[in-house]
Amino acid sequence: MSITKCEGVTSTERLLSELCDNTFLKLWSFPNPIKDDGKELCDLLAVFENHAFIFFDRESKRFDNSDKDVFVNWTRWSKEVIAKQVKTSFGAERYLQSGRDIFLDEKLKVLFPLKFSRESLKIHRIVVAHGAKEACEQFSEANVSGSLAISYGKNLGASPFPFMVHLDSDNPVHILDSHNLKIVLSELDTFCDFTAYIEAKEKAICKLDFLSYCGEEDLLAHYFINFDSKRNEHFIGVINEQVNGLLVAEGEWEEFRKSGPYARKKASDKASYFWDELIQRTCQHALDGELMGNGDVMDGPSAIHEMAKEPRFIRRELAKHMIQAIQRFPENDEPIVRKLSGMPSIDRSKFYAFLQLKHLNIQDYDNDYRPKRQQMLDIACGAIKNKTPHLEKVVGIAIDAPKFTNRNSEDFILLPCKDWPKEIQQQYEKDNELFGFLKQESLQIQEKKFTEFPVPDSKIKKRKVGRNEKCPCGSGLKYKKCCGN
Repeated sequence: MSITKCEGVTSTERLLSELCDNTFLKLWSFPNPIKDDGKELCDLLAVFENHAFIFFDRESKRFDNSDKDVFVNWTRWSKEVIAKQVKTSFGAERYLQSGRDIFLDEKLKVLFPLKFSRESLKIHRIVVAHGAKEACEQFSEANVSGSLAISYGKNLGASPFPFMVHLDSDNPVHILDSHNLKIVLSELDTFCDFTAYIEAKEKAICKLDFLSYCGEEDLLAHYFINFDSKRNEHFIGVINEQVNGLLVAEGEWEEFRKSGPYARKKASDKASYFWDELIQRTCQHALDGELMGNGDVMDGPSAIHEMAKEPRFIRRELAKHMIQAIQRFPENDEPIVRKLSGMPSIDRSKFYAFLQLKHLNIQDYDNDYRPKRQQMLDIACGAIKNKTPHLEKVVGIAIDAPKFTNRNSEDFILLPCKDWPKEIQQQYEKDNELFGFLKQESLQIQEKKFTEFPVPDSKIKKRKVGRNEKCPCGSGLKYKKCCGN
């Protein structure tokens, strides 16, 4: 069955929908979901694993009336665009937790396609406020961008000062605006990256007596700059536990955006969108009801779901590896040639198998060739598991070698392999006798290190792994007892 997604009613809702489709990908982001009473739940609902993001998008033209005092306009605008939406967001949260049905249409015929457990669901409320940017810029010459200033604390009450929003830290709601909406969703454009930022922010709000900043983009710059190498994560705040409050100055984002690390990251990230394109094509096929095979990408684990878990800087390396493997595919006159490449995930228990196949005499592409390619991919995934025992999941991706065809398709397989009985291991070994995947005795493992913000002279170092060294796959075993066995 095909699913038609609403694209938003207003121009600002359509912008939100487009940005969220890129950040959360098409299968996990749905504009204008409907409650079982026929009323709108929110302007956009994004769900992935145990996280739900409820977006409310509101615009008011009150500041267009220049005859009114700015303080009067601010009071009325903030009540309509922010205060009312904050209150509504708590009602939407209660509805999600109730377990009642959610629909995609006003006739209540099409159910929300994603299943989630309300017991473990972490709900994040986000209000997008439009209509104050120009008035904010005109109010003060010191204002850099027209973003709303935000303060979290206890018992702050409504802010009488224009363009500053006071929010309760006990149950925080996130406020984005016309200036920083695109910045935040474009810089944190994976579920992993966006969730990490929101959770770091909520942790800081809970920990500190107050958190104040002049624009969400400035807080984002603060987050990127601060990195805890022990926890291997960005954070908001300071290391000193005695500090009980944080004020982020205006202009932090503009300064960060002009920095070398930011420029190098953006340049390096360009390749990563090849990974997104693979996922998005399959998402669209699923929405159109054209997905082949027996995998349900909307209900339960799938290869696409696993691919969508990767953060931006890991997608960058995965995409580069795939592009490099495509470029290095053998050029010879053989009618049938295959090439298998392995790629690690940010999750050390997961691994990717990338299979390219050249076949110059295909008689029946869909009914004969593709099932055989899928079978070959499954065997390749099993061979990788047999070679790397610590793995719990292997994700397989198969395509026709682009060097030899203008037509292409993708096959995806998720091989759950945490439990791997001896009989399954032996069956894959037997199936692999024909293809000989990973049978070469001279197989070398290469270790690569890369960072989210590349340094100027960064070069990927490659070396041959000694048999008594720890295996670079992350198992904790010596190489000779793991991948070198």
